[in-house]
Amino acid sequence: MPSTRTRPTALGVWLIIAAVIGWIAAFTLTIEKFDVLENPGTTAGCDFSVLVQCTKNLNEWQGSAFGFPNPLIGVAGWMAPLVVGVAILGGVRFPKWFWALFTVGMTFAFGFICWLIFQSIFSLSTLCPWCMVTWSVTIPSFYAVVLHAIRIGAIPLGSRAGKAADKLAGWVPLFTVVSYAIIAVLAQIRLNVLVEFL
Repeated sequence: MPSTRTRPTALGVWLIIAAVIGWIAAFTLTIEKFDVLENPGTTAGCDFSVLVQCTKNLNEWQGSAFGFPNPLIGVAGWMAPLVVGVAILGGVRFPKWFWALFTVGMTFAFGFICWLIFQSIFSLSTLCPWCMVTWSVTIPSFYAVVLHAIRIGAIPLGSRAGKAADKLAGWVPLFTVVSYAIIAVLAQIRLNVLVEFL
């Protein structure tokens, strides 16, 4: 199995980039939600059409899945990848149990955005711009963290899985593009998105 002593610098850099982008998206959506609450009847600044908008996503029950606005989860949650990324670049070597817990957190984030993608496309029939920004950084972050956890044995799947994860790590961009393509195809089939932009 690949050495666990190797510092995952590329992963650290990516986590910082993803966290900053994701946090900005979550913070902006939070401000939009507060603005809509303070000014009933107004629409969010990211509403461009019936199809591309934030207001419907924020106002429906899916926008507060746990009883409070979803963006607050992002505002708090993106701090974890940011801290981990900075720590990695600072030379911190996390134990396997930490990577296992961090992977659980990223898996929750990935599962949650998959549910939100489904709700957005098939229930709300909208595409929220800032939500899509969040999706775009959560997906590759999930793949990268899971593969790293398997590679170092934090997820104990055996040495063969560790070696396979080590090789597959370079394929994260491809996995990400394929995931984006699947979302785009689903959106096109359900919402006929191309009509909006052509």
